[in-house]
Amino acid sequence: MGVLIKNGTVVNADQRFEADVYCEAGKILAIGKDLSIPEGTECIDATGQFVMPGGIDPHTHMQLPFMGTVASEDFYTGTAAGLAGGTTMIIDFVIPSPQQPLMEAYHIWREWAAKSAADYSFHVAVTWWDDSVYEDMGTLVTEEGVNSFKHFMAYKNAIMANDETMVNSFNRCLELGAMPTVHAENGELVYHLQQKLLAAGLTGPEAHPLSRPTEVEGEAANRAIRIAQSLGVPLYLVHVSCKEAVDEIARARHEGQRVYGECLAGHLELDDSVYQHPDWAFAAAHVMSPPFRPKGHQEVLWKALQGGTLQTTATDHCCFCEPQKAAGKDDFSKIPNGTAGIEDRLMVLWDSGVNTGRLTESEFVAVTSTNTAKIFNLYPQKGHIAVGSDADIVVWDPNKHHTLSAKTHHQNIDFNIFEGRTVVGAPSHTISQGKIVYKLGELFAERGAGRYIKRPAFPVIFDAVEKQNLNKQPKAVTR
Repeated sequence: MGVLIKNGTVVNADQRFEADVYCEAGKILAIGKDLSIPEGTECIDATGQFVMPGGIDPHTHMQLPFMGTVASEDFYTGTAAGLAGGTTMIIDFVIPSPQQPLMEAYHIWREWAAKSAADYSFHVAVTWWDDSVYEDMGTLVTEEGVNSFKHFMAYKNAIMANDETMVNSFNRCLELGAMPTVHAENGELVYHLQQKLLAAGLTGPEAHPLSRPTEVEGEAANRAIRIAQSLGVPLYLVHVSCKEAVDEIARARHEGQRVYGECLAGHLELDDSVYQHPDWAFAAAHVMSPPFRPKGHQEVLWKALQGGTLQTTATDHCCFCEPQKAAGKDDFSKIPNGTAGIEDRLMVLWDSGVNTGRLTESEFVAVTSTNTAKIFNLYPQKGHIAVGSDADIVVWDPNKHHTLSAKTHHQNIDFNIFEGRTVVGAPSHTISQGKIVYKLGELFAERGAGRYIKRPAFPVIFDAVEKQNLNKQPKAVTR
């Protein structure tokens, strides 16, 4: 049975217009007025509401084994929570342990993700290097539809990729037409500062941001960007949190380099005062990396998002409950890093972005869906309301008031970093694969309904970059 959304305003990243939208068999089949539809079609009256592409969260960690525990949110509960907030697809991360074959880790994550309620895809982390990693990267791109590889410049003695690994992996990405991505923090500096703070008796969450100052992120961002520039490969920086990193991206883009930046809803809204809270559990619940930054950086991020220096928004959704966070009760460096947000992202960004005039409705669609689809080669299958695109749609009520709280959210975590905040603007309906999965406060997520979405490589874009670099080479001198 099909679904008709009538009387709404369609909002894409490039335009908005009044139209009805008819979905059937997982696709958008018709857009217009006075559509001829089959009898028995389910109708949604979207009068006074916006009909937008479902959100795509390019940065989540469902069911992640990390820092001696496993994230409390699995692929079903996490994607279901996303549907309740208007997010219809995630790109999660396969993170092999050092020396673990990439393909082995990939198949483990695919098995975990089979329970997803919404569509999903993967970035794969490169945490070590040898000839088998080189071969596995090729298999992942050509056979499994993975077109992005993650590099953690932080987490020394665990999953940190050193410069040699990054150079080898970035170069392999260039050969394959894949996008390298980085978590930009200088892991050596973080480790040094952690040990220094612990030796000085600073063991609580208040020491976490001190161990990861903005300079640590700025240096790593610059290093990754310069490596990418030297090799001629585009680069995507995840969870950009501070002015120093924004400045490096802006410089590179001004010089014509293809560098893309992502920011988190949390970093846009919260500051580092959360780590000074007298309740240890409250402060620890906000421990993530990069940490929330001093006041002032939030406005820098907003301006970068408005101006196009940053292109996407995400959550880094990685949930650990209070008993898990307590592993670092006497040592802040052992507090599992992660916060939630997949259900809240669109509502927070609409309230702080569109309602304040920082973003237009179309710009909101761009930074929550379309730009991610374009950067990771999902567009126009995803991130667009058009005939032939996937019927992943959120019907958005701009006048709906909603209070964010751990007491009412669907996320499988006992804390909400936006606790008690009332936003204006929220989903009334979410449609995934042409089916209504969220309706007026009721969630109808189906375990295992999500599909693995392959993402093709970028041969045209990457060939152009390589040719540009060859043109820069000095010509032979003839005498």
